[in-house]
Amino acid sequence: MQTLSKAVLRSRTPVVLGLAALMGLFFAPPAQSVTTAASASASASATTAAPHFASGHGLTVVSQPKWADDNHRTFVLTVKSTQVPVYDAMSGQVSGEHVVMVTLPRGYDGAARTRYPVLYDLHGAGEPPNSTRYMAMAEGATKDVPLITVTPNGAGRGWYTNWVKPGSRGSQNWETFHLDQVIPFIDANLRTVPTRLGRAITGHSMGGFGAFHYAEDRPELFSYVGSFSGDLDMRDPVMRAAVTGSELLPGFGSPIAAPDAVFGPPVWPLDGVWNKVSPAQHVAKLRGMGVAMYAGDGGSLTLDPNQDILALSEKAVRQAALSTAANLRAAGIPYRFADYGNGSTWAKGCTGEHAQDPCLQADMNDFVGLIMKRLQHP
Repeated sequence: MQTLSKAVLRSRTPVVLGLAALMGLFFAPPAQSVTTAASASASASATTAAPHFASGHGLTVVSQPKWADDNHRTFVLTVKSTQVPVYDAMSGQVSGEHVVMVTLPRGYDGAARTRYPVLYDLHGAGEPPNSTRYMAMAEGATKDVPLITVTPNGAGRGWYTNWVKPGSRGSQNWETFHLDQVIPFIDANLRTVPTRLGRAITGHSMGGFGAFHYAEDRPELFSYVGSFSGDLDMRDPVMRAAVTGSELLPGFGSPIAAPDAVFGPPVWPLDGVWNKVSPAQHVAKLRGMGVAMYAGDGGSLTLDPNQDILALSEKAVRQAALSTAANLRAAGIPYRFADYGNGSTWAKGCTGEHAQDPCLQADMNDFVGLIMKRLQHP
C-alpha cells in the first residue's frame, strides 16, 4: 500500500518559456513524494473505525482504508482498475495500483443513517493524490462541514482524459476510471448523496482542467465545478506546451510518453481533440451548474525568469481563466472568479504564484463555502 506522501510547494511544473522551438515551455523540477505520514492529536469527535470497502464497478480493492494520522478523518486505500491497468508511475507509486484519498466529516461513524455530499478534488501534474497538501486542504476547509472529500489518483500526467494514443501501455482511460468507476464505487461504499445534487468537483492546475472537462462532459454528475489555477484553455500554445512537456519529462512518470499520446498531435490541422476538450470554449455545457475559478497574477518577476517559473505559470493560467470568464459572460452563465492578484488580500503567505499552499487553502475554503449553499446535505 502507498502511504500518505508530502507535497512539495512546486507541484505544477509546466510553465511558460521555451520547451522546444515548437512549444516554448520550461518545467520546474517535479514534486518529490515522501512516505512519512503527518501526525496529529486525536479528536474526541473524530471517526474511530475506517470503513471497509468492497470491490465493484470495475475496481478491485488491493488494500483496505488506513488512517493517514491520529485525527481519524482522512484515510487512503488502493484499488486496481480495468480502465487503467498500468500507468507511468512516479517515484513512490506502483504502476497499476491507484491510491484514493478520502476525508470524512467529523462524526461520520456515529451518524449511521446520515448521507453526505461529496467533493471530488483532482490533484495537479507531478503530484500524488495522497499528499499532505490535499489532506490539509480537505481537512482545513471541512473542519465543521458535513462534506466528504475524495482525491483519486490521476498519475503524474494522466490529464483526466481517455488517451488518444496510449501505445503499449494499453488503455489509459482516466475519464472512464474516475466517472464510471470511482464515483459509483464511492457511492456504494460510503453514505453519500448519490445524485448530482450531492456532488461537486474541483482541482488544481492539471486537476482544474480535469474538473472543468469532466463537468462539461458529464454535467448530469455535478452541481458545482471549480478550478484552482487550472489549465482551462487547451487552444493556448502555453497550455499545450504544459501537456507536451509532462509527456516528455521522466519526473512525471516512467516511461516517458510520446508528445501526441494524450490528446493527439498538438498542431493544426491535427489538433481536433485538443479543441474538443478545451474547457474555455465549451462553457455552454455548464449552464445550470455553479461555476468558480481562482487565480493569482504571478506576483513580482525578477530579472531572471527561470527563478520565477511559478510566477510565469500562474500568469498563464490566469489568462486561461480570463478567457473562460469572458465566454461564460457571453453565454449568460453566472460564475465567481476570485482574481486575487498578488495574494496579499487573499491569504497570509500567498504571493499570487502557482502551487502555493496558502493560496490553495484559501481557494478551497472559499469554494467549500460556495458549494454547501447548493449541495444537498444534513
